[in-house]
Amino acid sequence: MVSAPLALPRLVLAAPTSGAGKTTVTTGLMAALRARGLRVSPHKVGPDYIDPGYHALATGRPGRNLDAVLCGPARLAPLFAHGARGADVAVVEGVMGLFDGVARPQPGEAADHASTAHVARLLDAPVILVVDVSGAARSIAALVAGFRSFDRRIHLAGVILNRVGSPRHRELLTEALGGIGVAVFGAVPREQSVHTPSRHLGLVPAAERRPAALDAVDRLGALVAASCDLDGLLRVARAAPPLRTEAWDPAAALATVGGTAAGRPPRIAVAGGAAFTFGYAEHVELLTAAGADVVAVDPLRDDTLPAGTDALIIGGGFPEEHVGALTANTRLRGEIAAFAARGAPVAAECAGLLYLARSLDGAPMCAVLDVAAVMGPRLTLGYRRAVAATPSPLAPAGSVLAAHEFHRTVLLAPPAGGPPAAWWLPVVDPAPTAPAGAPLPAALPGAPPPTAGLIAAPSRRPAEAPSRWLAEGFVHRRVHASYLHLHWAGRPQIATGLIAAARAYRRDNAADTRHPDPPSHPGIPDTHGSHGIPGIPGSDGRRPGAA
Repeated sequence: MVSAPLALPRLVLAAPTSGAGKTTVTTGLMAALRARGLRVSPHKVGPDYIDPGYHALATGRPGRNLDAVLCGPARLAPLFAHGARGADVAVVEGVMGLFDGVARPQPGEAADHASTAHVARLLDAPVILVVDVSGAARSIAALVAGFRSFDRRIHLAGVILNRVGSPRHRELLTEALGGIGVAVFGAVPREQSVHTPSRHLGLVPAAERRPAALDAVDRLGALVAASCDLDGLLRVARAAPPLRTEAWDPAAALATVGGTAAGRPPRIAVAGGAAFTFGYAEHVELLTAAGADVVAVDPLRDDTLPAGTDALIIGGGFPEEHVGALTANTRLRGEIAAFAARGAPVAAECAGLLYLARSLDGAPMCAVLDVAAVMGPRLTLGYRRAVAATPSPLAPAGSVLAAHEFHRTVLLAPPAGGPPAAWWLPVVDPAPTAPAGAPLPAALPGAPPPTAGLIAAPSRRPAEAPSRWLAEGFVHRRVHASYLHLHWAGRPQIATGLIAAARAYRRDNAADTRHPDPPSHPGIPDTHGSHGIPGIPGSDGRRPGAA
């Protein structure tokens, strides 16, 4: 049942291409609006973890992702309404170019599926185009005219000009755009002093450079406030029509997949700190709604797991940038290895997989898995349609899930006879076969049956239909370790499965799972003296936005 239409001022900031300055302008706009005393809800199109970290600093609220692939189009407006509850205005940063979506849409999906334009239509939100105007003047009007006419379903309310070279440059641009009836809401000058450093996977996460990141966000807010028409942008946002949706609710989402269980809450530790910064806020919300006591552990600072931990989640991040400190924490590495050996559930994604490996670039890690990881020559990036190869706390065998892959490390070939695969990924290119660790899956919907055999190494070229299957990740006891990132709002039963496994572990190891009473403030995670839970501002015990 849909609730009453939601009056929620909102804007989507898009761009013609990647690299136009969306994150700079969006983060600055969020900070400038917050400085006016407004409660700003930050959102990001797609699976990206890094930009939402800066959004969270700018607003003091969790940066929320809107991903039509990982969560499904029907959930995006409800997730948006959930994240924006209590906000005065919501600001959405787009991804890539305005109309750039998945490379190969599935049957029945639009050509721009999961693009910024797709999300803007789902949210019925006006779009502001951030245009990099360096090296052009009147030609920018022709570019914007094309974007305005390409899809009339998009309400292109105006533009913000970025990297403007001079006052005369701004005048030429404004005159040309005025000639085609396009409003200019800002002219942001070239400004190197607010540069945010990057490395192999994009911007350096805010959690790794918190004091510098806070300073950069403050300066971005001042820059946007001085160069953009905040009142005009707010008028556009407030003119957005009522949003006809019912806000997503974690408890309601769980009720559709079996609900919660009674009994003492299992304690689930989530790795955080500078090495493990990737996480979606909805994961903690689902776990909490399902009855878990969610606490944080920072592998760079904490030498033990929180007392009474029943399960461990290690998400993505950049352990390769902190390998020395992770290796030096021998006590925690040994405790995690023993924890997994006792049959504890451990869910590890990407960076978590590397931390559970025997070594990372030759440095010892937790050695839960007998596999070595090294930095690779190229970036692996893209959505995946994965089939669960082996039953685990995350999914029964045969389950089909949408996932995302984003890394520059590779795993060296594990020894023969290792643990079975976590996932099967459909591929096309022929390659040498390898022994199967689990039965081959049935064909994905709309795809022909796979041929026998596995490939030994992934081919990343796009394919229309699978002919072979790549074994990815590992399931070992109750450990699920994989490069693939999942968004649990798209599959809330992951939370209930992990909690069930945590309860089973507690029953099997009653003497090892005693823990004190839950935190005295329900919903605020116990930080175990750490840097908090990825995706949850303030879970480190500090005021959101504080240094």
